[in-house]
Amino acid sequence: MSLSIGIVGLPNVGKSTLFNALTRADILAANYPFATIEPNTGIVPVPDERLDHLQQLYKAEKLIPATVTFVDIAGLVAGASKGEGLGNKFLDNIRKTDAIVHVVRAFENDDILRHDEAPVDPKADIEIINTELILADLQTIEKHLPKVQKEAKANPAKRDVAGYLESLQRHLEQGTPLSSLPSLDEEKLSGLQLLTAKPVIYAFNVDENDLTSASRQQELASLVAPATSLFVCAKLEEEIKDLSTVEAIELLESYGVSETGLQRLIHTAYDTLGLQSYLTAGHKEVRAWTIHQGFTAPQAAGVIHTDFERGFIAAQIVDYDDLMAAGSESAAKAAGKVRTEGKTYVMQPGDVVEFRFNV
Repeated sequence: MSLSIGIVGLPNVGKSTLFNALTRADILAANYPFATIEPNTGIVPVPDERLDHLQQLYKAEKLIPATVTFVDIAGLVAGASKGEGLGNKFLDNIRKTDAIVHVVRAFENDDILRHDEAPVDPKADIEIINTELILADLQTIEKHLPKVQKEAKANPAKRDVAGYLESLQRHLEQGTPLSSLPSLDEEKLSGLQLLTAKPVIYAFNVDENDLTSASRQQELASLVAPATSLFVCAKLEEEIKDLSTVEAIELLESYGVSETGLQRLIHTAYDTLGLQSYLTAGHKEVRAWTIHQGFTAPQAAGVIHTDFERGFIAAQIVDYDDLMAAGSESAAKAAGKVRTEGKTYVMQPGDVVEFRFNV
């Protein structure tokens, strides 16, 4: 299970600059529309210092972190839902992602966009993107609905589906994204991959001084509440991408920030999507596995291999902090910190696990 995040925004908001910084890629970041024509993809490790400590403890040959795939999608423009600016193709790229990070320009003109004289208007920019996503979803439903309505005449089971899609259509026609609804019936959506149903994180690209400005951040967050907001400075992230870890931390701390944009974005995405990691460790490898919060031990085992879930017997678990405090797995066992859990056990973020199964 690997998390996929689509990075979207209007042209010239620092979107590709942020993508470069997050993935340490060297793609074209130009200050004109459609510098990104094909979606650029970067797979990055999820920062997790626990893996380094476990590798030292077990003297493991390999370290395999969880990963996140970032997809940098070319700048959308007004009319994208009708194909403006190659919009249809770009919208299709968004459909394949688990979540959307909407980059919004909230900085004054600087070196990133020194030739762009457009006024800074986050509210208007957000509305343009949201409108295009809503219009695209309306097109999808309007195209699919007549078929369902026709089937409903002969199949009563389809009537509920038709009624549900009609209710979503009315919701979208009011200019409201589907993510504002308490829940969605995925079965009735029949794989339509509606764009506004995806979780959205708003990443406001701010000046360095606004990274610690509570008033400015509150002002921006109120534009998208209750959606999740994140505040990054793409220019600063670009500066630290080639620095050593120590140098990067020192530079960030000089601006009052303790984590990189990558760390904050991944943490936010995991929280937004209800994800967590568990760990496996041994001499051959230590590894982080991404699962949904609330997964039981057999479901977590199934992420490694379906046979593990099918033939699940038990899970031997030790909490990461207890393991590190004990100094070794054998010492943790002697201290009574290693326990055996069954099929109903709900996985916790600090679990270091060995699964027992039989197929």
